[in-house]
Parts: sequence; structure tokens; C-alpha cells
Amino acid sequence: MPLIQLLEVLVVVGVLLWLVNRFIPMQGTIKSILNGVVVIAVVLWIMNVFGLFHSLSSIHVGKG
Repeated sequence: MPLIQLLEVLVVVGVLLWLVNRFIPMQGTIKSILNGVVVIAVVLWIMNVFGLFHSLSSIHVGKG
């Protein structure tokens, strides 16, 4: 994955998370849990993109 594409994905995820935090009314605890889940998912995805967490690609959800 090219670096520009990686940066574009990070910007889109950041903007979407900012929009959710800014314009959707939520309790503070729910908002912090949502932020934590998104950050963890993005970190795992980046680790997988750079090959640091290659076992992530073997995980399948549902029947396949």
C-alpha cells in the first residue's frame, strides 16, 4: 500500500471520528470507548499493513 493511500485512510478515519464526536450527542464514557476501539483498530490495521502483525490476515469472521 503506498504511503499516500495510507495517509488518506488515516485522514478519512480521523475526520469521521471527529464528526461523530462533534455532532452526535453521546455520554462521555461511550465516546471514550468508541475512540479507544477506533484507535486500537487503526493501530492493528497499520501493523498489518507494515507486516508487523501478519497473523491478523488469518483471522476470519463468519462462515467462509
